[in-house]
Amino acid sequence: MRCKRAPSQWSTAKGVSGGTSLRRGVSYFTERIVKNPPVTAPATKIAISVKTIFHRSIAFMATKNKEKRLKAIFFDAVGTLFYLSKTVGDHYALVGLEVGLTLDAQQLDRAFFTAWKRMRPRAAIIGPRENDDKGWWRELVDLVLDQVAPSLSEPDRDNFFEIAYEHFAEAGVWELYPEVFGVLEKLEPRFQLAVISNFDGRLRFILEHLGISKFFAHVFVSSEIGADKPNPEIFCRALKIVQLEPNQVLHVGDDAERDWKAAAAVGLSVFKLDREKNSLRDLLVFLELMGRLDSKQSLKGRCSTD
Repeated sequence: MRCKRAPSQWSTAKGVSGGTSLRRGVSYFTERIVKNPPVTAPATKIAISVKTIFHRSIAFMATKNKEKRLKAIFFDAVGTLFYLSKTVGDHYALVGLEVGLTLDAQQLDRAFFTAWKRMRPRAAIIGPRENDDKGWWRELVDLVLDQVAPSLSEPDRDNFFEIAYEHFAEAGVWELYPEVFGVLEKLEPRFQLAVISNFDGRLRFILEHLGISKFFAHVFVSSEIGADKPNPEIFCRALKIVQLEPNQVLHVGDDAERDWKAAAAVGLSVFKLDREKNSLRDLLVFLELMGRLDSKQSLKGRCSTD
C-alpha cells in the first residue's frame, strides 16, 4: 500500500494544545488491556551469544530497512510503553463507588469486553474526529452500563461517564513497563521518537504523568489524525507530518493487527513486541546489531572502490 497525499490538518504537538482540557476527548482503550493483562518479560540474558540475539531479533522484524538509514521510531502506547495498574473492571468499580454504586469488577471486565466487540471499526476521515471522540467513548460506557446497571438514570450515567473519563487520565492509573524510561533515554538522542496510538488528547497528560513526554517529538492520536489502527491511513498521515519515507521509520508495537500488519502494509519496518517473549531491551540489541552490520557494509563498499 502506498500512502496518498492528504491535507495537513492534524494536531500533533507533544505539549498540551491551547484549549485542551480533561473534559475534552475519549480514551480509545485497546482490546489488549482486557484480553492479555500486561506482563513484563525477563531481561535479556547477558550470557546469550551475539549470534543468537541477532537471529532472534530478526524474527521480531517484519521488514528490514535497507535503502535509507533509520531516522525515526514510532511507538504504540498501551501494552508497549505502559499498562493499566489494575483491570478495566477494577477501575470502573472505583468510579462506581464515587457515584454511590457498588459494582463487581469481574462483571465489569466481561461487560467491557462484550461492549468493545460491539463497537464497529470506523472509516478514516479528513481531519480530527468530533469532540476528540468523546461521543464514541460515551457510547461504549453506555453499553457497559446497560449490562451491569440497566436501571441507572440518565443523570447518573452522565455523572459516571464524566468521572470515568477524567479517571483514566489521572496519575497512578497507568504504569510504565520497567525498561521503558531507560530505553527511551538511549534512543532519543539518536532518533526522532513519536507515539502513535488509538487514543485521544488525554494521552499527552498520561505521558506527562509517567515522565516520558519529553522523549517524544510527536504524539499522534487517532482522535486528532482522523484514522484508527489498523487502518494504515494513520501511519500515512503520521509519515507526512514527520516528512519521512516509510523505509526511514521503524514501528514498535504489541498488537499483530493494529501494529504489525498495519505498519508493514505502509512499508514501515516493524519490531514485533511480545511481552511474554521479549521487551524493549531487545529493540536496543537489534538496533545495535543492525548498526554494526550497516557499518561493515559501508566499509566494504568504500574498500571495493579503491
